[in-house]
Amino acid sequence: MASGDGTVGKALEVLDLIARFGRPVKFAELQGESVHPKATLYRLVQTLANQGMLTHDPDTGTYSLGIRLVRLAHAAWHTTSLAPVARPHLDALARAAGQTVHLAQLDNAQVLYVDKRSARDPVEMFSQAGKVGPAYCTGVGKAMLAWLPEQVLQRFLPQQSFHQFTPSTLTSEAELRAELEAIRDRGHAYDREEHEPGIVCVAVPVLSPSARVLGAISVTGSTARTDLGHLEALLPELKKTAARVAEEATAWAFPVPVAANSKREGPSCPV
Repeated sequence: MASGDGTVGKALEVLDLIARFGRPVKFAELQGESVHPKATLYRLVQTLANQGMLTHDPDTGTYSLGIRLVRLAHAAWHTTSLAPVARPHLDALARAAGQTVHLAQLDNAQVLYVDKRSARDPVEMFSQAGKVGPAYCTGVGKAMLAWLPEQVLQRFLPQQSFHQFTPSTLTSEAELRAELEAIRDRGHAYDREEHEPGIVCVAVPVLSPSARVLGAISVTGSTARTDLGHLEALLPELKKTAARVAEEATAWAFPVPVAANSKREGPSCPV
């Protein structure tokens, strides 16, 4: 969070911190992880609770994310996410492919999974709608990074952790840049068991008419049941699906009155 964002930025930092715990959390635990002085942190927590952004349980003395956030998230999903317009196309692709299909968008330098359509025989994996994952070692993440403008990429790459999840994980910015160049050349990205052992995928970006990154779609499977060769055979249908989603997203998000002689694009990842 930028230091110049003031009180709003600090409040959002507190919400992010509580979200990372993944459970109700006591104030003392927050204080142990927060950079803010105790008095400042307490004031922020109380304000967020008063506004319904946090819920306080007096029996356990814990704080958790509030129901108001659920309402806001639901509204955001319908108004800024690709998921509502993409779902029928993702369902059709999942049925045809017999594999799991993911839809993702960029959340700053990370991947936000906004929808997941399961195969007939689902495979347990990290990705779930609403989860945030790394961009540098996921197919959807690399597919989106590859088509970002250079000035945005320069801002996002230093934010990658380059943690080595598996022996196949890329662990440096130089390796990732070389991979992104290869992705642009061939038009699609791979996840070669880079984030999770035994999980592979092919992914393509969802691009606006001006080639702005709106999101990415992947077809994902377990190496116990498939391989990259079989997934590559699904690329023609995967690319058609991405094109259909991009076309509908552009028209859906910004309907232009007939009298307005201008064109506007669909929703993009926050860059």
